[in-house]
Amino acid sequence: MTNRTDIINNTLSEALQPTFIQVLDDSQAHAGHEGAKSGGGHFYLTIVTNEFEGLSRIKRHQLIYKALGDMMKHDIHALSIKAFTPKEQPQPQEI
Repeated sequence: MTNRTDIINNTLSEALQPTFIQVLDDSQAHAGHEGAKSGGGHFYLTIVTNEFEGLSRIKRHQLIYKALGDMMKHDIHALSIKAFTPKEQPQPQEI
């Protein structure tokens, strides 16, 4: 059985061909939170892809939401996003 972190990673990797992706599940820190009661998780995403070239931050987030589709309705309650192009990619200690 694949966990939600793996599903998010695989879904975004297929859709956006990132050069770097990191998905962290912080759901346990939100136990008892209203969104957690319905099963939605809390995640942190850092993603670097050429697909973001020339796009605003909002458009980048919209691409991610579109790729995740129904997961945004059922499996993900909160998603913190850091989205970069390869030229913008920070050094590892900055991520």
